[in-house]
Amino acid sequence: MDSNDVEYAGFWVRLGAVVVDTVLIMVITAPVLYLVYGSVYGDMNSPELFRGFGEVVISWIAPAVATVLFWIFRKATPGKMLFALKVVDAETGAALKPGQAIGRYFAYYISYLPLGLGVLWIVFDSKKRAWHDKLANTVVIRDERL
Repeated sequence: MDSNDVEYAGFWVRLGAVVVDTVLIMVITAPVLYLVYGSVYGDMNSPELFRGFGEVVISWIAPAVATVLFWIFRKATPGKMLFALKVVDAETGAALKPGQAIGRYFAYYISYLPLGLGVLWIVFDSKKRAWHDKLANTVVIRDERL
């Protein structure tokens, strides 16, 4: 992919997209969790930290699967679409392959672990890549045609 023809997405616009995605996930999962577990789910006085396998599926697995599928089939999550951004292969500019998308998702944890340094790396990188982008060989670009 020729970097002269590409505008890489910076830290703030990517942060905005993550906030939109996070709010959207919460708006979808919170009512489902309430339906499954009832009012006890939001009870902060309850000694139970973990409610059950349903919580894992609703809060962790379903959002991960949705995110990966959005990257593969739309090149962007809803938050990134809102800001006209795409996640693409760094070399070809094509949509992510399934293994690449899954790897990128799990690489997020590596980016966030050392106090978010891997995400802040966007500010210092010439192609505005976070560690999860580097590990998965992806870039986030602006695409006004969305």
